[in-house]
Amino acid sequence: MPSPTQRVVLITGVSRYLGGHLAERLAADSSVERIIGIDTIAPRTSERPRLGRTEFVRADIRNPLIAKVISQARVDTVVHTAALASPRAPRVTLQDQYVTGTMQLLAACQTSESIRRVVVASTTAVYGASAADPALFTEEMPPTGQAVGYARSSIEVENYARGFARRRPDIPLSVLRLANLIGPTVDTALTRYLSMPIVPTSLGYDARLQLLHEWDAIEALHRASAIDHRGVVNVAGEGVVSLAQAVRRAGRLRLPVPSPAVALVGAAVRNSGVAEVSAEKTSFLNYGRVVDTTRLRTQFGYTPRYTTEEALRDYVEARSVLPRLVLGAVEGAQHRLQDRLERLASAAARMGAI
Repeated sequence: MPSPTQRVVLITGVSRYLGGHLAERLAADSSVERIIGIDTIAPRTSERPRLGRTEFVRADIRNPLIAKVISQARVDTVVHTAALASPRAPRVTLQDQYVTGTMQLLAACQTSESIRRVVVASTTAVYGASAADPALFTEEMPPTGQAVGYARSSIEVENYARGFARRRPDIPLSVLRLANLIGPTVDTALTRYLSMPIVPTSLGYDARLQLLHEWDAIEALHRASAIDHRGVVNVAGEGVVSLAQAVRRAGRLRLPVPSPAVALVGAAVRNSGVAEVSAEKTSFLNYGRVVDTTRLRTQFGYTPRYTTEEALRDYVEARSVLPRLVLGAVEGAQHRLQDRLERLASAAARMGAI
């Protein structure tokens, strides 16, 4: 249960999925007196009722004026979910908004007299994905030095968080490394990938996937905002599924292609308005990623409600009730893309043989 001394919570990225749902969860928490939501864009009209009594402030955390917001409202808890707001953004945008924004936010917290707790939402992507991966990544294992794109920016954010913890050891700082989110309503790279009418996978690979249900991600953030936990904790559901199993259970057609062709096939599907498979995502789809969650249960005190298989099942069941109009469009896209993707796969195979 949240601490009775908790008073004012500031959430960054409140107009995005995690921030908005966390605000909804905190609005129902009687121990939280005031909730302030920060974002550069206003919540959608349809999403505003979800925020409840949350006070929205349109502001950019890259601006040092964020310190004024914290000071005037006497914020005691900061939950930084904006770090996971835009994983599809270009590298330059990530560096500016994600990394620079975190630096300014933590600088404001460092000089604040009211802050008692800071939570940073990070990602298990910092561990990378390669053939040399261990069976389980533990929190003690350093982030990979070969990370690119979104994972690289996440590592930089965590570096700033560690620096803050050293400079303000009196303020508990918790970093939650969230596994790949999935569920009935969340929109992520993985859910978009599994929604493709034809799903390209790397020939000869079958990644191990460990998933986190959207509900558990929000509950973990809520708990972190209410306890004085220090350090990094992996947050993921128990168990794993293979990529082939995930595609099959999602009711999609799997198209194995040579690994170098996955990005090409993904680009073709992206041009059809479905999804994008970047080189960074291809590495994950080849090898997967599984983390140890012992610390989550024993030290952080949270056991996810959903296992990996249950989270996948909830996602599939929710998608199975799509309107027939949408299903018809997907089936039509499948037929139109089949020939094009097979031609790309054949071309890539010939290139690999040269």
